[in-house]
Amino acid sequence: MEKPIIEIVDIIDTSLVYGELSHAGSGGICVFVGSVREFTNNEEVVSLEFETYAKMAIKEMEKIAIEASRKWTLHKVVVRHAIGVKNVKEPVVVVGASSAHRDDCFEACRFLIDTLKQNVPIWKKEVFKNKSVWVSAHP
Repeated sequence: MEKPIIEIVDIIDTSLVYGELSHAGSGGICVFVGSVREFTNNEEVVSLEFETYAKMAIKEMEKIAIEASRKWTLHKVVVRHAIGVKNVKEPVVVVGASSAHRDDCFEACRFLIDTLKQNVPIWKKEVFKNKSVWVSAHP
């Protein structure tokens, strides 16, 4: 596997991901984009706010990418999360993998997002019309 792209950013540009994952040996590219949804538990979301300790988060994201490359035969991996205030429909996280065959990249992509949400210290505040709530980093 080539060196993974691991980033904490202010803004996610989803148009970059295909080019970042493209590889001559890859017959499959799988990407997951997580975005801000309009309602949570029947309450209208105004925005989400993300904070992290970037150095620690990047180290954990790198571990996840390396673990994925050990489990599946991957050519490239992208793990990118945004911080700051994000509005409805705005992307907040993108993960992706490319591989010779679709099964590896599908399974790796699911592993990347699930493990990121479980292990990476990124904190989310949900802002509603009348209140805001910090959500546990690890559900």
